[in-house]
Amino acid sequence: MGFRQVRCGDIIIGGGAPVSIQSMTNVDSRDEKALIEQIARLKDAGCQIVRIAVPDMEAAEVLGRVKKQVRMPLVADIHFDYRLAVAAMEAGADKIRINPGNIGSTERIKAVVDKAKERQIPIRVGVNSGSLEKDILSKYGGVTAEGLAESAVRNIKYIEDMDYANLVVSIKSSDVAMNYNAHKILIKSTDVPIHIGITEAGTPKRGKLKSAIGLGSLLLEGIGDTMRVSLTADPIEEVKFASEILKSLGMKKSAINFVSCPTCGRTKINLQALAEEIEAKLSPIEAELEAKGKSGITVAVMGCAVNGPGEAREADFGLAGGDGKGLIFAKGKILKTVDEKNLSDEFLNIVENYCRSLN
Repeated sequence: MGFRQVRCGDIIIGGGAPVSIQSMTNVDSRDEKALIEQIARLKDAGCQIVRIAVPDMEAAEVLGRVKKQVRMPLVADIHFDYRLAVAAMEAGADKIRINPGNIGSTERIKAVVDKAKERQIPIRVGVNSGSLEKDILSKYGGVTAEGLAESAVRNIKYIEDMDYANLVVSIKSSDVAMNYNAHKILIKSTDVPIHIGITEAGTPKRGKLKSAIGLGSLLLEGIGDTMRVSLTADPIEEVKFASEILKSLGMKKSAINFVSCPTCGRTKINLQALAEEIEAKLSPIEAELEAKGKSGITVAVMGCAVNGPGEAREADFGLAGGDGKGLIFAKGKILKTVDEKNLSDEFLNIVENYCRSLN
């Protein structure tokens, strides 16, 4: 994790602070009502920082009005026109995202940096595989991990030479291995907090796989201070999946740790349907517990006695399917045997009552 720290609204990025979850609105940036509604949904899903595209001055003005109505830190996403970056900061943006390579002359970039310095607004320097400088592409014969890292270090130094160090850096590629290798190189050259992501990851099916591998591997290496899962989907899905990645790595508290076995020839119950039903019905309870900062429990749904109280003995509550019946157990001890048709309701009743006792 980057040793340097920056503040985006009330969120600390870097320096050992918890990894924060970001997303980006996908409604029209000039539609104030739609922005406010989507930001509220993102917040409820667990998003901590929201990025908004600012393609023109009208969008910058709307960002200012939205900022007065939400408590979420807002990042203005700027390309090409330095005046939009200045206007967004004047409107109240908590951070801006720029690619110095497409902003233009040194004078224009300095105007952005000067405004950020005046308001102490962090700048996220973004580099991705589609925006590498021509000389770097020529040097490495195309897009490479080394080129991405070199471009990022160059752009960091460019702004630091303007006497401004309130920075976050991101380097993104849709190639998971290249993305990983680029970050491994970058981390040796800077202490700037790092925003991680897999750019253009794809639809939920493919994008989640690439993001889990790409972001999970970086986080296990201690790389990444804030993150976005990029999906061709509702941004709520991005936030929820980012949260799942952090939970799976033990980097975010999980209110309910849900486990289930993969089934085998011993299974005599429709375990897939049962597990999906129980997981779905526990979801709102989990969200309620997490919103209140409550510690969670482990719930296990297993296919047979082999994978029941034995292998899942550490689960707070579990069930094991049988032939027309099932066992409900707690900490490896059997509580009751229940007919299959009543198994889900009986189990959920026990778990729900316990979870509500945690409130």
